Amino acid sequence: MLESAIKNQEKIAICGDYDADGMTSTALLLRSLRALGANVDYAIPSRMHEGYGINKRIVEEFNSEGVGLILTVDNGIAAFEPIARGRELGLKVIITDHHDLPKELPPANAILNPKLIDESSPYRGVAGVGVAYILAVSLAQHKGELKGLVHPMLALFTLGTIADLAPLTGVNRRWVKRGLKLLSKSTLPGVQALIQVSGVQASEGEKNQNSKTLKPEDIGFRLGPRINAIGRIGNPQTVIELLTTDDMGIALERAMQCEQVNSERQKMCEEIEQEAISLVEDLYVEYLHKDRVLVVIKENWHHGVIGIVASRLVERYGVPVFIGTFEGEGVIRCSARGIPEFNVFEALEDSRDLLGKYGGHKAAGGFSLPADNLADFRLRLTEFANRYLEIQHLKPLLKIDAQANLN
Repeated sequence: MLESAIKNQEKIAICGDYDADGMTSTALLLRSLRALGANVDYAIPSRMHEGYGINKRIVEEFNSEGVGLILTVDNGIAAFEPIARGRELGLKVIITDHHDLPKELPPANAILNPKLIDESSPYRGVAGVGVAYILAVSLAQHKGELKGLVHPMLALFTLGTIADLAPLTGVNRRWVKRGLKLLSKSTLPGVQALIQVSGVQASEGEKNQNSKTLKPEDIGFRLGPRINAIGRIGNPQTVIELLTTDDMGIALERAMQCEQVNSERQKMCEEIEQEAISLVEDLYVEYLHKDRVLVVIKENWHHGVIGIVASRLVERYGVPVFIGTFEGEGVIRCSARGIPEFNVFEALEDSRDLLGKYGGHKAAGGFSLPADNLADFRLRLTEFANRYLEIQHLKPLLKIDAQANLN
């Protein structure tokens, strides 16, 4: 399907997501499809006005622009209606996603999602960028045009996989290990510019002094947050241009923008976290063991960063956290982060009649709900949490990686 679309110069449109995984996936497919001769463009929904995932507006817009094939990356598996609308309009749709499967799959022409394969598969843990990488490599191999494409794609794969906290097992482990060695000498100006402005120093390889390598924490704590910050409070186009340009001047300009936006994001997180803590200490802290879940809502918080604050509150209080802010027209926009014994996606499914749009997986989720439903939602969540959590689960988590014998 993709091959004939490229051959016939049919217009292809990628619909991405505004987190690091979604933006690296979008850039990876843009770069590789263009290198293979495709007529391809992209769109990313507005975090502020539309929220996560492909929607009917984007589908209608693609249709009016003469798009023949839509390719979703890191989203789409839960977008039944927009995809049904695309098919109705005669568009072909390929979904590439790694999020949990809904009860009913959308009517796409093809769906690539590791959750559809066996749990023991080494491909099971790939993030959205992993699915995009597999698709791009397979397509290039099939066309016999793989030469020169693997290294730049592997750099983007490594960035997105670590930034999305995908498990470093199976193929992720193998490819990330290769990618970390390639990143410091990547031919992508955007990657070089990002390394430069974030002050990351590649360390000498232990065995070979000439092989400098980046460490996963360089991406997790320095490069990834600078990309993610744009998706949270900036314009995703900045990151797409950063990762698709071949011009070092443009790359440095975009990397500096990432740096600036990340500083703003840090300041915002700090302020919201302090406000949230004082709200919890005043109103909720004595009920945490009874409710076994924390729901904290306040106006004027930026919903692009409340997910980060939710993670910090989970660390502080040891309970699942649902944090939200008012969005006008009586709607609350929320982020959720869980603890290992609690499934966020199942909790949202349990309350789906009270929610607007929602999505996510075991550890995290995002959703909106009418403000009028807040009291009922709190009650439903508390019931759900009490079904699955015991008092001993409610404590900050100490994760032990391995047990070492003294001898």
